[in-house]
Amino acid sequence: MGHLKFKVGEITAVIGDNADHAPASGHRAGYNGIWDFQHRTSMRSIFVPTYAGLNLEHIFNGETEFEHNDIFFEPRRAPMTFRKLNDQQAELHQPATPTFHVESTTRFTLRAPWYLDLDFRCTPHQHVHQRGWFGCFWASYINGPADKSFYFLGGWHPKESMWMQLCTQAHDDESTVRAHDDDFKLTWLEGSRDSLFKNFSRMRYAKPLCYGNFENLVYILMFKPEAGIRLTHSPSGGGFNKDFNTTNPAWDWQFIVPKYDVMQEYGYHARAVLRPRCSREEILDEYEKWTNE
Repeated sequence: MGHLKFKVGEITAVIGDNADHAPASGHRAGYNGIWDFQHRTSMRSIFVPTYAGLNLEHIFNGETEFEHNDIFFEPRRAPMTFRKLNDQQAELHQPATPTFHVESTTRFTLRAPWYLDLDFRCTPHQHVHQRGWFGCFWASYINGPADKSFYFLGGWHPKESMWMQLCTQAHDDESTVRAHDDDFKLTWLEGSRDSLFKNFSRMRYAKPLCYGNFENLVYILMFKPEAGIRLTHSPSGGGFNKDFNTTNPAWDWQFIVPKYDVMQEYGYHARAVLRPRCSREEILDEYEKWTNE
């Protein structure tokens, strides 16, 4: 079986690989990670049912990903293996991919009352990143929220830390928010296609966390203070939602490895929170409590 439902505390999550398990599940091939994520007070998943959230979508290096879609979406199409570890934990493993030669393991852990932790590790197996760096990109397709924005602490100028709102006007439009101290410049193959990770907002973030509103819930995404995380937004990345006559936004992120060695492991820790609406002070408390663990 390539997927399984988990229930811990007030949340349920279906964790699965990128294979085609329709029509039994309604899930489409090419989307991995969290197929379904619900709080007990909600009647629907925060993620678009046919797609996924926390979905490893791209590996990119400024050069190779632009050849064709099978390479652009290689992590969604290369085989991966699902494994249940225990009643609250599962793992997705993808052997070194055929083009980028990056092996990865993602461990998902549900914790009461409303936490879903992600531990990502990747290892480049060959020197195929001509520009000396590579990145990985995750997409979360949000299921027709009334408010498409996500919110974060940051500003337009160094050291600013006020609440900011990002709702891009179009796909690939000023889509990526970097940290205040993230000055690593990515370069691209001349004339290559546009993408979310090539376009940058003038805003910067002060802490690696953001949140969005969904029904009577708040969805918080946060990262341990490790280098390399960039936050990304699209107002329509998940397509059109006919049930709500609106688009499904994508609340995404990237992990950048500025300089790599073959067979060296790289990674980070993240936490997704799906809980009843709360104050911004409580959101920051969630972040501080977790990062200080």
